[in-house]
Amino acid sequence: MSLFAEIYKQLGSFTLDIKLEAENEVLGLLGASGCGKSMTLRCIAGIVKPDHGRIVLNGRVLFDSEERINLSPQQRGVGLMFQSYALFPNMTVAQNIAAGVKDKAKQPELVRKFCSLLQLDGMENRLPHQLSGGQQQRVALARMMASEPGLLMLDEPFSALDGQLRHTIEPEFAAALDAFEGAVLYVSHSISEIYRYCGRTAVMTDGRVVECAPTGQLFAQPSFVETARLLCCKNISPLTEIAGEYATASAWNMCLRFARPLDGCCQAGIHDDDLYFCDKAGENCFAAVVEQVYDRPRKAVVQVRLPGAREPLRVSCGRETAGRVSKMGTVYVCFPMEKLLPLREKER
Repeated sequence: MSLFAEIYKQLGSFTLDIKLEAENEVLGLLGASGCGKSMTLRCIAGIVKPDHGRIVLNGRVLFDSEERINLSPQQRGVGLMFQSYALFPNMTVAQNIAAGVKDKAKQPELVRKFCSLLQLDGMENRLPHQLSGGQQQRVALARMMASEPGLLMLDEPFSALDGQLRHTIEPEFAAALDAFEGAVLYVSHSISEIYRYCGRTAVMTDGRVVECAPTGQLFAQPSFVETARLLCCKNISPLTEIAGEYATASAWNMCLRFARPLDGCCQAGIHDDDLYFCDKAGENCFAAVVEQVYDRPRKAVVQVRLPGAREPLRVSCGRETAGRVSKMGTVYVCFPMEKLLPLREKER
């Protein structure tokens, strides 16, 4: 079970130009609003026609601009779940699920199967307005899976749910994704959702895929500046005077040693919770002054600046540590070399 999609679509001043491949896996599409994630799903589903490209699902050509193939959404055999779930308001849970099954003889069996799988037993005769947000989401997912599509596509599936409800239904949702025998495309701007559900992740910016890698690897060691920013890396500086594993981080006015040579890298980043305060200066440890302390629910963020630096640094630490360093004239900030992120810029 596999998907290949090469899509080019011009929409005013915006250009979608991507290439995706997925096997039996949950592939995340991560990016800011307006980067082209949802448009990609609509092109694959047949709702929007690409200007150029080719889309193949499980060896079957859905779209080919050169061969002039463009199957209708009904012919493509893909399931697309929108943010709103789009349940039929005057139909029961069972009727909503059955609506996705073309063979009427199979409807009762598939309704029972997916009600059991998604823990909807006992709710078959309820209407959508009698369900919670999480239950509505599971009905929409059951309807889509009951149609036996070759591909599942989920567009911000948790956007309509509050944080506590998202946490509550997480096990059932993850189990449903695991039970699907095929590729899943999971669109989100939430890095926590992508990390929980997706085995691989494609990072999108301005209509392009910046990089695609196993999710754990991508989060631990992004290769590009755009990815690091999407993953909420607040400390990023251009690099100058690069020599082997040494370089000057010009925004912070310091020379850093990295864990490996910096071939092709032009910037560096480090997450605020990977920096820490130490007792004295040394290799990758620098004197700084505290500019501001920002309180957070569980931790604090201390903003510091090195002498001559253009930009400050943000250090995440416990509240007790933040209170202590805020009273000091000079603090020392340590950059563990294994936590430094050598970054490249994507060619445009």
